[in-house]
Amino acid sequence: MTDTLPAWAGTRSWTDEDTGGDTSGDTGGLLVCKQVHALTPDVRTFVLQSPQPRLFHHEPGQFLTLTVDIDGRTVERCYTISSPPTRPHSVAITVKRVPGGLVSNWLHDRLRPGHTVRARGPLGDFTLARHPAPKYLFLSGGSGATPVMAMTRALYDLAHPADVVFVHSARTPADILFRRELDLIAATAPTVRVVHVCEEDGPTEPWGGHRGRLTLDMLRQIAPDFRQREIFTCGPAGYMAAVRRMLATDGFAMDRYHEESFTVDAPPAAEADTVPVPGTVPGTGETTEGRVFTVEFTRSRRTLTCDADTSLLAAATRAGLSLPASCAQGMCGTCKTTLLTGSVDMRHHGGIRPREIAQNKILLCCSRPRENLVVDA
Repeated sequence: MTDTLPAWAGTRSWTDEDTGGDTSGDTGGLLVCKQVHALTPDVRTFVLQSPQPRLFHHEPGQFLTLTVDIDGRTVERCYTISSPPTRPHSVAITVKRVPGGLVSNWLHDRLRPGHTVRARGPLGDFTLARHPAPKYLFLSGGSGATPVMAMTRALYDLAHPADVVFVHSARTPADILFRRELDLIAATAPTVRVVHVCEEDGPTEPWGGHRGRLTLDMLRQIAPDFRQREIFTCGPAGYMAAVRRMLATDGFAMDRYHEESFTVDAPPAAEADTVPVPGTVPGTGETTEGRVFTVEFTRSRRTLTCDADTSLLAAATRAGLSLPASCAQGMCGTCKTTLLTGSVDMRHHGGIRPREIAQNKILLCCSRPRENLVVDA
């Protein structure tokens, strides 16, 4: 057997069948919640299906953008698909309840079997389908286990010969996600090895495995050949930053390092402060970093200024304008809209398709003005 993976890449998304291929509208595919599983006290898996029989096509590790209505407000968030493409009759997301998180708390408190939500996807390029390799190292922290779990499930279902080391960091044994399923996979798949790292004992279970936070010495003990592996990492921002520093310090070839980095449910105040807008030099029409342009948002009936080094979404947020957005990194497509007049510099990460760009669609989160603009938002 070779290390070739199935041709998941390039398959039609399930929302293509719902929207005729156009995922830029305000509504995506309607999904029905079929089951809810409590994995830990603050993490649940929601199993979703189409109202009509339909198969879901995605690449393991991708995510979808969920749209929910909360108190009369339409809100969108990105959630990783935790189910593998090898189980195509349903799609699942695994969600951690975030203190102050608008959507995660709504899902935990309100979404029950029989209820419906709207979703758009699949999206993202954090997937082993685009990086086939004979050996993988999956590093996850907290709820960051969801995309690498989808990858592990897919490889397991296919009896794929890839050598996998799955390393998950949790606060206590009670917080380890997918623990029993991972134990079963490790016990029945000779090519998969699972290692957990806990910071402290659980309320009813002392921890006898690797303890504390993941370190380079610990990683060398767990996977001495990690330099030969394709590495996928997902977890809190601090966890991923520590992993990057650790690998770079050891001389790992970072072109074989991949991470998932969108924030799934940050409180609005944190989102508004992520990208500062440079100040204007009085009386010059210039900023300290470039020219200033006017941006007219036709639906919102607002006109504001934005300099050439600031994204349209960041400028709108700073001006108090609330626009649909989620990942803020050009991945999810939530902030997709139509550019009516002008031109932008757009550097995205897969959240928009070439044919949509040809139709003057842009992503607000990664588009910076080249001239005065009129935007259909």
